[in-house]
Amino acid sequence: MSTVSLDAATAPPVAQLWKTRRDKERFQWSSLALMTPAFALLIVLFLIPMGYAIYLGLTNLTLVGPTAVKWGFTGTQNLDRLKGDTEFWNSLQITAVFIVGSIVGVIVVGYGLATLLMRARAWMRIVVGGIVVIAWMMPAVTAGMTWYAATTGGGTFATLTGLKNSNFLDAQPLLIVTLANIWSMTGFAMLVLGAGLRNIPGEAIEAAIVENASAWQRFRKIVLPLMRPTIIAVVLLVALLSLANFSLIYIMTQGGPGTATNILPLYSYQQAFSFNNLAYGALIGNVMVLIATIFGVLYVRIAGRR
Repeated sequence: MSTVSLDAATAPPVAQLWKTRRDKERFQWSSLALMTPAFALLIVLFLIPMGYAIYLGLTNLTLVGPTAVKWGFTGTQNLDRLKGDTEFWNSLQITAVFIVGSIVGVIVVGYGLATLLMRARAWMRIVVGGIVVIAWMMPAVTAGMTWYAATTGGGTFATLTGLKNSNFLDAQPLLIVTLANIWSMTGFAMLVLGAGLRNIPGEAIEAAIVENASAWQRFRKIVLPLMRPTIIAVVLLVALLSLANFSLIYIMTQGGPGTATNILPLYSYQQAFSFNNLAYGALIGNVMVLIATIFGVLYVRIAGRR
């Protein structure tokens, strides 16, 4: 028998070597003590309120009336009502259009501004970037009032187009509130996407230019793959912020005209405080949490494939 064969026969198996390695990762039970405060905050600030909200959605609690004091568990009664609630499904569809439109607009405008400002002069970056960031930092109430004043009859849009009596907000309410949402979030996307663009190695772009790659080829083969994690993060955050954007639309339209802009947060508020049905409003809020959870799971799965 050769020396190599003898060594192979007498060598311990790989599994045994792994068990005896000193540098392998080991679970430290003492780390649980360090994580206890975080677990406690998670339970107190999230799990308990979330569990209570789920329970409320399965009760007959109201804001006024006999069941405001003596209320109890009703099982799937509210769920059965939700299935046949045409207004809920209409609100869900409006919410989907609002979120998708906001994501597309914020990504396109934010990326375009980030690209242009990278090539602009210093003073232009300061002025344009400052204006966009101020719009992003503006409170939702102020942004809503600004867009309401600009898009109603006699407002800025009507004056610029020469149609002084036109009410753009009344004619195209969902489009206008979506544009207002895009306007208020573009600064965030511009900053994040700009940081991602600055992290792209210049050597890769220069090599592609030497090989006569077109601008579209450079974007598709180099920029887009390297920017993918950043774009996914922006998409997720814009979706979540748009889903919870109650103040902007409430200030501008209060869900109207009719139900044209009645997204889920407004519909939940109306059911809970306008129609006094707190339990049903809580159930709709739970649906929004479920949608937000789906966005989070998709983000984790997509980001894990990069």
